[in-house]
Amino acid sequence: MRQAVTVADAAGLVAGYALDAFLGDPRRWHPVAGFGRAAGALERRLYRPDRVAGATFTALAVGVPVLLGAAGMVATRRRPVARAVLVAAGTWTVLGGRTLRHEAEVMGRALRDGDLPAARRRLSHLCGRDPSVLDESELARATVESVAENTSDAVVAPLFWGAVAGLPGLLGYRAANTLDAMVGHRSARYARFGTPAARLDDVLNLAPARLTGLLTVAVAPVARGDRERAWHVWRRDRNDHPSPNAGQCESAMAGALGVRLGGRNVYFGRSEVRPFLGDGPRPEGRHLRRAARISGAVGRAALALAVTVAVGRAVLGRAAENRVRRGSAA
Repeated sequence: MRQAVTVADAAGLVAGYALDAFLGDPRRWHPVAGFGRAAGALERRLYRPDRVAGATFTALAVGVPVLLGAAGMVATRRRPVARAVLVAAGTWTVLGGRTLRHEAEVMGRALRDGDLPAARRRLSHLCGRDPSVLDESELARATVESVAENTSDAVVAPLFWGAVAGLPGLLGYRAANTLDAMVGHRSARYARFGTPAARLDDVLNLAPARLTGLLTVAVAPVARGDRERAWHVWRRDRNDHPSPNAGQCESAMAGALGVRLGGRNVYFGRSEVRPFLGDGPRPEGRHLRRAARISGAVGRAALALAVTVAVGRAVLGRAAENRVRRGSAA
């Protein structure tokens, strides 16, 4: 039975990935959107402009999905089919790879057609920069950077935590990442309250972001990229970014595409200057299809690793159980 459940966990990851690849995000009643509304209601009850309130909010908003995931794992520990279905549903819910690639391709078509108004309208699907001041090159750069970072956030990191911690890892990671998007930015309201959520998201992404960078280097040839150049740029530039994780993904993507990322980012009401990553020209619309292709290849490689880890985790757990039983019998 334990062996069947082991296969069920791995099968659930594969099935959930396939659902995302073929269907994308649910069009209505998306569970992540429902979680966001619930977290927003909880925030309104707990908000105070200090980190203690933010830590309480983060612990409750992330802890509940983790506990629900753990309860589901316990309830299906002897029911492999139910376990596979549950893990597949959880994986499909938290992944966003197809949507990410679709947005990059839509933006690429708009830029290649010279339709800047359409491209500017579409940018809000990818990031929070003010599109009204951006030309083709800056719109393309914003898209490439968003694809690079969100390949980690929306694909590699969920698979990583699903492999390491099962359904609680899948749901807990997505909850933390969603909270970071909601309250983890440096506005007057969230400067202190949002810090715990932002720090938790940073910690949870430390390993996945670096894995995303390495996988991006490895798969660079699928988009006519140079693996050696991508490796060089990743090693040189990955720690220059102010984020502990975004630079890992963006530098590898810059090297794989042979472009230069970074510069002045304009948000609504503020601007930030980011260091340059990579060498070569600024991105153009023609680079976005290649970025989407790299993102898809990274996702498939991450799935293969996740399945391997999930099976290995269960096998090691079973071996430990057997040792304990033999010790007890002796």
